[in-house]
Amino acid sequence: MPIKADKHLRAYYNEIDPNAAQWLRNLMDEGWITKGDIDERSIEDVRPNELAGYDRTHFFSGIGVWDYALNQAGWGSRKVWTGSCPCQPFSAAGKGAGFADERHLWPAFNHLIQECRPDIVLGEQVASKDGLSWLDLVLTDLEAQGYAAGAVDTCAAGFGAPHIRQRLYWVGKASGTGLAQRIRDTGIVGESAEEPQREAVERTSVHISGLDDTNNDRYTKDKPRSSREAKEVQGVHWTTEFSAGEFRGAGGDLFGLADTNNDRCQPRCERSKAVGHGKTARTDCCTDSTSPTNGFWRDADWLGCRDGKWRPVEPGTFPLVNGTASRLVRLRAYGNAINAPAAQAFIECVMQ
Repeated sequence: MPIKADKHLRAYYNEIDPNAAQWLRNLMDEGWITKGDIDERSIEDVRPNELAGYDRTHFFSGIGVWDYALNQAGWGSRKVWTGSCPCQPFSAAGKGAGFADERHLWPAFNHLIQECRPDIVLGEQVASKDGLSWLDLVLTDLEAQGYAAGAVDTCAAGFGAPHIRQRLYWVGKASGTGLAQRIRDTGIVGESAEEPQREAVERTSVHISGLDDTNNDRYTKDKPRSSREAKEVQGVHWTTEFSAGEFRGAGGDLFGLADTNNDRCQPRCERSKAVGHGKTARTDCCTDSTSPTNGFWRDADWLGCRDGKWRPVEPGTFPLVNGTASRLVRLRAYGNAINAPAAQAFIECVMQ
């Protein structure tokens, strides 16, 4: 059962779309997101002193999925900022204007972060080539302001959704010092410019301008971590006792992608009974608790494809038609929203 919002918390939502803003009010009334104030101005018009006193501060709020995901993850009363900057400038489906696009609003968001210094900031962006360039800027800005920052590239399909929706989730956590000071504190680079970098290299296995531990040198000093690893060292690498058959038994080929032919799912789809319009009636095997769609996406429609395979799609997909109330509004809101289960999983990792 989904967890409803804590009535003792107060949130700020910044959202310029009036339809999405009304959606936020409806969700507040139902108790699914934290009650608070909705600001329909552009983020560029928001002043830092207007954000004081809130437990949660959400920019580019959309329909409040960040707040909902925080509730489902059990975030609690810890203060947090979130922001999914517009993806259109960096999406493959956009015009490709990138940083020159007027919807590139990270500078405005970054200004508020710099002035207000929230303890933790969560965000998301499209995982395109341009999106990765955008992420480089975000992480650099956060690091320069004394935040420990990181990101993960993931997709909704990895959490049971019947679509890919590849996204970058990032986090910035205030550490109190800038990047240069933290580098000196960790000893990776000496206090003075004259101190040789090899001292840092000797303490770790990082090679400047190279890959981390490319020769696996540290393992030459350690024992195998399990009985399945090699009995002896060959050069500086461990060998393993895994066989190709063991890898294939796990659903994939050695050094290949796991279960590329989807063999384990095929019996389930073959035993499903077609009921028309591309849909199927789920059998016992399709409602197996191990099925990736037997959760939030359990109502996915299974469509038969020309190659003989069945594939899940979002439930209720059908063309736009006249007379369907708020259909376009809903599609626009869903398209701009983040995936709740994926966001929840990311938040849970941040909480660890």
